[in-house]
Amino acid sequence: MRRTSTLCLAIAALTASASLTPTLADEGGVSFWLPGNFGSLAAVPGTPGWSWATIYYHGEAAAAANAPFPRGGRTDVGISGRGDLAFFGPTYTFATPVLGGQAAISILGAAGRNEASAALSLTGPLGNTIALARTQELTSFGDVIPSATLKWNFGTNNLMVYGMGDIPIGDYDPARLANLGIGHAAVDFGGGYTYFDPKSGNEFSWVAGLTYNFKNPDTQYRNGADFHIDWGASHFFDSKLQLGLVGYYFQQVADDVGAPASLGGFRSRVAGVGPQAGYIFPMGDKLQGYVNLKGYWEFAAQNRAAGWNTWLTFAISPAAPEPTSAKPIMRRY
Repeated sequence: MRRTSTLCLAIAALTASASLTPTLADEGGVSFWLPGNFGSLAAVPGTPGWSWATIYYHGEAAAAANAPFPRGGRTDVGISGRGDLAFFGPTYTFATPVLGGQAAISILGAAGRNEASAALSLTGPLGNTIALARTQELTSFGDVIPSATLKWNFGTNNLMVYGMGDIPIGDYDPARLANLGIGHAAVDFGGGYTYFDPKSGNEFSWVAGLTYNFKNPDTQYRNGADFHIDWGASHFFDSKLQLGLVGYYFQQVADDVGAPASLGGFRSRVAGVGPQAGYIFPMGDKLQGYVNLKGYWEFAAQNRAAGWNTWLTFAISPAAPEPTSAKPIMRRY
């Protein structure tokens, strides 16, 4: 039981720190923060050393036919989109404690295909029509996302703080509907909590954060600050199979700067909920693997396209050490 529960902790830390990802452009009603980044066991410390995660993300979303969205100096009406993206990168977890906790750093890249459509595009103070029912596709690379976490374990209770940013080097053009970069820098900070009892196999996690967006130099548009919370609840069967639920809530808390006067502050909102399943397995004597599949159905959207999305994560991390005693050992980082 000791070894398998430690496997859960190590894998959870890897997948939580590795799934910090960007998406599309803020002017289109889609945020730098991609809801669903964090999930179950997010605040649990992991096994020190190098880890790697690869995440496949598929999302489909659409807005009402008459819903306007500012984007790059114009207004698109009736937008919809579909994305098939891969996020990948390493995480290094330090063995030496930092402020009594366990520190880790990650860096992620992104690549894939994005398809975006608009029923109508308008520009100019009089709302002149420049395009009708257009669709664009783009297969390219996205921005680079560095991040850092610090986690503390107190028995079945675990705490964390994190910070992340966006390096806007991804493929972005303000004249396009489809982009894989967001066109501007952003920073995000927050914290979270996980309750995990290895004996019962039950866990519950939540992570909340706040995003600050810098001005887009191409469009002079700046998205307002965003608040978000991700959560997950699950049960581990035989310390290997994980089943449960996930969800998120996203709310913009400050007005956009640069939106047309008719749209006001253009604050966005969305919520999502869905199932998850995970499985832990050994990969030789020194490594362990983890596969997780989770999906979200979105609702309560405002100034944002909504639909559904799925995440498939494959993570590799150092294998947890064998116990040195038959008695339960509580490890503190």
